[in-house]
Formats: sequence, C-alpha cells, structure tokens
Amino acid sequence: MGKQRTLAAEVTVHGVGLHTGAEVTLVLKPSTEGGIVFHRTDLTDAAPIAAHVSNITSTQRGTTIGLAENAVHTIEHVMAGLAGLGIAHAQVDIDGPECPILDGSSLPIVQAIQSVGTKELETSEEILKIDSNVGFVDEASGASYLIIPSDRPQMTVMIDYNRNSLPPQHAVMKDYADFGTDIAPCRTFCFLHELEFLLENNLIKGGGLDNSVVFVEELLDDKKKKDLAVKFNQPEVCVTAGGTLNNTELRFPNEPARHKLLDLVGDLSLTGVKVQGHIIATKPGHAGNAALGKFLLGMIKESKKPQAPKVDLNAKPLLDVNGIMAKLPHRPPFLFVDKIYELSESHVIGVKNVTMNEYFFEGHFPGKPVFPGVIQIEAMAQVGGILVLNTVPDPENYLTYFMKIDGVKFRKMVAPGDTIVFRLELLTPIRRGICHMKGYAYVGNEPVMEAEMMAQIVKREAE
Repeated sequence: MGKQRTLAAEVTVHGVGLHTGAEVTLVLKPSTEGGIVFHRTDLTDAAPIAAHVSNITSTQRGTTIGLAENAVHTIEHVMAGLAGLGIAHAQVDIDGPECPILDGSSLPIVQAIQSVGTKELETSEEILKIDSNVGFVDEASGASYLIIPSDRPQMTVMIDYNRNSLPPQHAVMKDYADFGTDIAPCRTFCFLHELEFLLENNLIKGGGLDNSVVFVEELLDDKKKKDLAVKFNQPEVCVTAGGTLNNTELRFPNEPARHKLLDLVGDLSLTGVKVQGHIIATKPGHAGNAALGKFLLGMIKESKKPQAPKVDLNAKPLLDVNGIMAKLPHRPPFLFVDKIYELSESHVIGVKNVTMNEYFFEGHFPGKPVFPGVIQIEAMAQVGGILVLNTVPDPENYLTYFMKIDGVKFRKMVAPGDTIVFRLELLTPIRRGICHMKGYAYVGNEPVMEAEMMAQIVKREAE
C-alpha cells in the first residue's frame, strides 16, 4: 500500500445544509497527524471532533458526529471526497452545524481538493487486510455485508427498493483511483413521497431538485404538478421517461447504487483504515455502515494483537537441545528450552515440550498438574537468553541475569502434553550486553503468557 496524504494547501467550499438550510463555509486545511478532525468555528471554545466511528451520534438521514450543540451533521459526502483521494489527515473548519449538500454528491469536494492538490506524508496507509471471508449483518437496518480477500480495496453495492421507477441495480469500485470519476459525481436520491414528507415537516430545508435525484412512482395530474412546483420553487415540474422529477438526467444509469457506494466510502473512512478486501454490500445505509465500522474496529483491534508464530514443529530446528546447551549455561533439570526455530538480530522463536516427566509435577498440584507460571517465565527468559548470547562470539563464556520483569500476564493454563512456542522481540537495540525484549507464549494459536523482560549478559570470571 501507499503513503498517507494530506492537502497541499487549504481550500474553501460554500453551500447550504441539506436539513438545516443554513449557509455554511467549509475550510479544508492540511494536517500531518490526527486523522480527519472537524472544528465548529461558530461556537466559542468548541472542542475539535475527530471523524471517527466512535464519535457517531446519529445515522438518521445522514451521519452525525459530536454531541449536543457541538456536533456536525451530514458529514458523509465530505468524508467520501477526502477518503476517495486518499486524504488521511486534515482539519475541517466549519461555521455551522451541517456540511453543505452542494450538488448532492462528493464531486465539488473532490474538485476543490484537486484545485490545490495533495501532498504525500511519510507515514504509510493504515490497512486492515482480509485473509478469509468475513460476513456481517446489521439486524436493525437489514443491511448485510460480505468481505472477501482481495489484493486491493474494492467495493460492490447492491440495492433493491422494490420500486418500478428504480429497478434493482449494483455498482462496483475496483480501485480507489476510480473514485473521482466513477463515484464522486453520483448524487443523493429519494422517492417523491419521502421528499414531500420531509418538506411538509420542515426536515429538509436545504433540499431541492438541484441537489438530489427524485424518483416518481405515481402518475402526476396537473394540480399535483402545480402544487409541487410551488413546494420546490420551480416554474413547473415534469417527470422524465426514466421516472425522475423535472427532467433530471442521470449521470450514470446506476447512479443511485453508485451514490450508496459513495456513502459507504465516506462512512467506512470513519474507521481510520482502508480495508484490503472486496466489500460486497446489500441494501447498505448509514446505520448499517456505522454498525459495520464498529465491527471492523473490533477486527482492527484483534489484528494488532500479536499472532501465534507459524512454526512447523516437525521441521528440523535451527538449534536442537545440544545446540542450545552450547550457548546456554543451563542444564537439566533446569533447562527449559528444547528447540530454537528462528533466530535473528531482533527476534527469536523457541519451543518447550511440556511432559508429565517433569520433576516438579510430583509436588505442584498433584492430581491436577499445571505447568508453573514461574517456570514459564524462566523458559521464556532462556529463549531470550539465546537472543542476547547470539551477539557474542563465545556465548559459553557468559551468564545471563534478569534485571527487570514487567507486565507479566498468564492467559491460559498450560498442562502436560502441551507444546509452548515462545516468540521474543527486541524493544530496543542490545547495548553493552543489555537486552530489553517483549515475549509472548502460545499453545497452538492460543496466547498463554506474555511478559516484558530486561536481562544482561556478564562474562564468567576466570576460575
């Protein structure tokens, strides 16, 4: 994947809010860290609001972040424009409660950003790689999502409203590079009866025929057309052969599905990562997208946890017990490392086979043998000892001593018959024989123990 990006310079966008009808100015500013952050400049001392899924407070007729007065509504088109151009960090100053609807798409945002250009940052894109099929259903909204492995981020959206004027359709984005031309121009849409309800209840003060595609199901008589012309402040209204109001020409035959894909791009950007996988969304909406985003956050958290090393325990080890004893001073019954499978300048992977023949099981919980935690720590330390002793040409002439042990956690009991795989990595480079490392222990794919250790090797005194 590539590098994160920001804007090359700040740029200003003006418009009205879809729901509030309020005039609003957006100023998109470059930033090098912190993700996308909105700042209400019309409020005194308003705290910045991070555009993050954890800050979503409403998905009704749009995506809202923030609380009470310090909130920003309908951010999805702005977020989609930023995400579609790879903008990972930016400050968005806004002097009102709602992002401008503009023409109902992300195209004006994309064009504004393109007018000043983007700038590559040193940090790499945050990626969530999908290695196996992942399914998610938002029961509340009925939206469903399937994510399958892919060599790049892709999206497919399928919609079906069971309406004659808007037949079932789908849209595909094979690469984010296609967003600006294929997805960004696609406008929001609704059905006439929905729009009338919103207008009659004063819920869409900035909506009109110039910023949305309106689909018409019923035949309109002359009186209805006149009433609609007054509501929409138009000289007259008519219905196209394609079933849209006032001769609105679709920019693409499947513009509604593409707009739903646009919303998906914007809403999922609130996770702060790109999903390297093919997301197939059926009947997505803001509520479902937000639920998927929270689900993906859990996957992101899991992906950042250390994973069990993939070790072929039947393969020939790098060091067997004789090779280990050539480096470590320990001997049975206090040698707790059986094999070393990987060894580099910064990490080591070793194995301990736990058998019922261990001498301590006779006295440690007789009848319910459990591998003692203190010996797990010692076994991990011995594996780490191989790492630090690998830095000297004559390891047999050195002893290894603990200096510090922190953050020890035992997550699951270890019993006879288990094979513990230890992986230790340096936290800082080894200097003057001092090794600061983090270790994890696994039985199969399950973590059983972890600890942070500091040890020092000291040369044996001549006898």
